[in-house]
Amino acid sequence: MRVAYICADPGIPVFGTKGASVHVQEVIKGMLQKGLDVTLFAQRLGGDAPEELKNIKIRTLDKLPKESVEIRARAALAANEKVEAMLAAEAPFDLVYERYSLWSNAGMSFAKKHGCTGILEVNAPLIEEQKKHRELPLETEAQKIAESVFADVDAMIAVSPGVKQYLETFPQAKGRIHVIANGVSLDRFAPAAAQNAQRLGRLKTGAETTVGFLGTLKPWHGLATLVEAWALLRGRGQNVRLLVVGDGPEYESLHKSIADRGLSNFAEFTGAVQPEDVPKWLGQMDIAVAPYPHMEHFYFSPLKIYEYMAAGIPVVATRVGHLESVVSDGINGVLAEAENPPAMADCIEALAGNPEQLRLLGEAARKTAEREHSWLSVIERILSIAEECRLKK
Repeated sequence: MRVAYICADPGIPVFGTKGASVHVQEVIKGMLQKGLDVTLFAQRLGGDAPEELKNIKIRTLDKLPKESVEIRARAALAANEKVEAMLAAEAPFDLVYERYSLWSNAGMSFAKKHGCTGILEVNAPLIEEQKKHRELPLETEAQKIAESVFADVDAMIAVSPGVKQYLETFPQAKGRIHVIANGVSLDRFAPAAAQNAQRLGRLKTGAETTVGFLGTLKPWHGLATLVEAWALLRGRGQNVRLLVVGDGPEYESLHKSIADRGLSNFAEFTGAVQPEDVPKWLGQMDIAVAPYPHMEHFYFSPLKIYEYMAAGIPVVATRVGHLESVVSDGINGVLAEAENPPAMADCIEALAGNPEQLRLLGEAARKTAEREHSWLSVIERILSIAEECRLKK
């Protein structure tokens, strides 16, 4: 089967370190494992291809101008015609798989015109997200792109129930949406899981405990709550170290908050790390936290939680959105109230004081990842949906 994978979003360096970058890479790797012939069409590469992807055919889309967000948006809209021509030059394809972006309708338009299966992966309510957190020029055009793409697809992959709920506000999308959460590479995190199992098995009550976070340091990831909870634990005399793996716009403010408390010697920030180095850092965490704040419409499918689990780390997550269906309280992790540093501190303190529970939760987390969250199982579901669509044509 020949597949065109399209990522026209200039904010996603497909070979970069962001969660979205990892997602693109893992989906393509899974397709290759299933024997598919993949051609990648990408707006931004962001570095060299990892070893497993060095032999795929890559077609780079034209770079967009940087004068202003509106000029950039208009250029992206105008590029759709050329992207369709690029697809035609590489055709035929059996499947066009596109990661939804604000200004791209080329992939699904091409698939519909040429009779091949078109699947759209939707990771966020992009129009609403852009309006809230950045700047959205040409909102009417963005809405039209969404409506046309959703009308042309054979099927849509929503990464969470929250994304599905958003998509169902578009009449064109109804009846075509399948929820498939993000996955994790079990093999990649197996060494970290073995390392964590050994360390947690040796951990003694009162020993230093490392509490960690993995991800981009953005406001909607709730790092301020974690830092406040950790500071409370240090104030209670708890021997707890903080390890933050990642970089982002909150870096400076978090550093200052920790320095102002005189706690810099007990915290480590790695900065951005390459995907292949993530398991090494997760292999140093005794407790891993996903401190998401309250959100009216929680739509994330957090890669970090699946990676925590695959690394065999007990997870502390907040009770937001559908996370109660991802983290089973007291079985493979613990749930805490969102935006409540004392409650989070209490959860972490209880775990730190019970090494045996940490070990059991870590083991259960790894088993959950093996049973429910492998990338290969994600790809198998996607290909099953693609086959159903093909048979209907």
